[in-house]
Amino acid sequence: MISFENDYSEGAHPLVLQRLIDTNLVQTPGYGNDEFCTAAKEKIKAACQAPDAEVFLLTGGTQTNAVVISTLLADYEGVVATVEGHVATHEAGAIEYTGHKVLTLPEHDGKLDAAELDAYVESFYKGSSYDHMVFPGMVYISHPTEFGTLYTRAELEALSAVCRKHQLPLYLDGARLGYGLMSDGTDLTLPLIAKLCDAFYIGGTKVGALCGEAVVFTHGCTPKHFITMTKQHGAMLAKGRLIGLQFDALFTDDLYFRISRHAIEMAYRLKDGLAAKGCRFFLDSPTNQQFIILDNETLRRLQEKVAVTVWGPYDEQHTIVRLVTSWATQPEAVDYLLSLL
Repeated sequence: MISFENDYSEGAHPLVLQRLIDTNLVQTPGYGNDEFCTAAKEKIKAACQAPDAEVFLLTGGTQTNAVVISTLLADYEGVVATVEGHVATHEAGAIEYTGHKVLTLPEHDGKLDAAELDAYVESFYKGSSYDHMVFPGMVYISHPTEFGTLYTRAELEALSAVCRKHQLPLYLDGARLGYGLMSDGTDLTLPLIAKLCDAFYIGGTKVGALCGEAVVFTHGCTPKHFITMTKQHGAMLAKGRLIGLQFDALFTDDLYFRISRHAIEMAYRLKDGLAAKGCRFFLDSPTNQQFIILDNETLRRLQEKVAVTVWGPYDEQHTIVRLVTSWATQPEAVDYLLSLL
């Protein structure tokens, strides 16, 4: 059985593991107050071309979203996201559990539209009873989106402008950020994201690390006592070096970007092969997530030998299936999957 179910089926990139092995007996302070975490943060700031940014290393994506969102919001505020946004659909109500509502708007290939966001906020404050409602307090997007699609520079600039107009922090979930940045279909860069967003995170869990995400706050937007809040939310490791060492390795010699590019190349190999087989695509994704429509019998036979994600029904006879490549996907695995269709 091979897996195209997600991009975190494997452990970690060998160079990340080697870095952990090489430093295993080095004694360090706890909670991220060590030389490895400091080095990782400096490398991340350099990659973002944001020397004044603040970087924090957290345990995982759901914890990161919950901590960032709950600390950026006032008690009476909620976070605006698309109806298909990760915080609205796949995090078991983690945001609501912190006491904040997810305020949803329509999605367009997974993306939030700047004009609709502007109209929503304008309309909210024109209402006579908004004091009795949950205020829009920040905006959440993901890049890539849940559908593997990407914001263009123009789209992100438009969203950033609307957010600044209404004084709403713009937060970008970068669980798969490396795959978005290395796609042929992008005109965004890490420095541009740092310029246009007030907070974002660089995903490690899905891009070559055992675990961990690197949160970046720009424009002086770091919430008060963020370290304390991170620990209160259970998103801090006593052995903070574990995450610091991994990001230090990932941001040495462009490893993060090189392994992300490998995943994209495998996705394109898969995409071309699927097209040659006559498969129907649910949508056009330029990243490592590919969505196809399979008849239910073909899906049943495929699942006997390949792990995939069933996204949902397309109609009574067909199902939407997600196939995901990663930093570790091998060409032979792609070719084997294609041979089964």
